[in-house]
Amino acid sequence: MSAPDLAPADISAVIEMALSDHVPFATIKAEYGLGEKDVQALMRGALKPGSYRAWRKRVRDFGSRRAQYK
Repeated sequence: MSAPDLAPADISAVIEMALSDHVPFATIKAEYGLGEKDVQALMRGALKPGSYRAWRKRVRDFGSRRAQYK
């Protein structure tokens, strides 16, 4: 399943989950069938470039401090 196959409400829910520091990519995959690369592509299209870069940096930095994260 790809992002265009999702309803707008589901896309909003995925974005909200991805922005949360408490929801791993595995949860998004289980609920919506979108892998990490799919979520990144969705976020790249939904966020402003600076916001996307800040989100990726936060995910990358936080993920290196915690074994199970995004």
